[in-house]
Amino acid sequence: MSGEDKPVRRNSSLALERLRSIIDRLEGEGRRQLPTERELAEQIGVGRRAVRRALEVLEAEGRIWRRQGAGTFIGTEPHQPERHLKKLPELSNMLEVMEVRLRLEPALAQLAALRATSSDVAWMRSLAEKVADADDLDGRELWDSALHRAIAAVAGNTLFLALFDVVDRVRQDETWRHVREALRTEERLTLYTAQHDEVLDAIERRDPLAAEKAMRHHLLALQERLLMQTSGALADAG
Repeated sequence: MSGEDKPVRRNSSLALERLRSIIDRLEGEGRRQLPTERELAEQIGVGRRAVRRALEVLEAEGRIWRRQGAGTFIGTEPHQPERHLKKLPELSNMLEVMEVRLRLEPALAQLAALRATSSDVAWMRSLAEKVADADDLDGRELWDSALHRAIAAVAGNTLFLALFDVVDRVRQDETWRHVREALRTEERLTLYTAQHDEVLDAIERRDPLAAEKAMRHHLLALQERLLMQTSGALADAG
């Protein structure tokens, strides 16, 4: 250790000790936010570098949390669903997306069969036609997502629709674009178009069990292709 580092280390230890006392005092007063680094350095009588090091230790211990532009706060960072949702594409993968879709969308199709009006069916049919007629990947993805969301909307359950939107947001993330492209060969697109029609036929007949089965069959076909694509990528990597 150099001679220059020794005072910094001693100052950091002093800063850590004093900061613990400051946190205890502020908590006792019911206050949750710490002063700025500059103010803390002046109070304790050390440099800002020493304060910063001590704060890093306290953050690692879970005693404080920091947010850029807002400040440093006592305790653990409160859960923020919006920030977590933005990170989901990084934390999840397409196989997880399919697992959730297989449990969510068949139930939505079942409810849609119970609640769809004739105008709802006409709307969904028009979207299915746009999926089939799209001549590029972006167009197919746009209308396919719109069709599946329409089924979710017709199901008439606000919470289910919100869950669908979360999953669809992850599915549509640019991170997975190359995977989605591989799923949509011409042969597969013909199959998916026929499966969309089966789902809508069951909804129009007001047959909830058939609608659920048709949607599950459609998603299983997507999952099968996804597993094949993933296995191939792993084999190539090996």
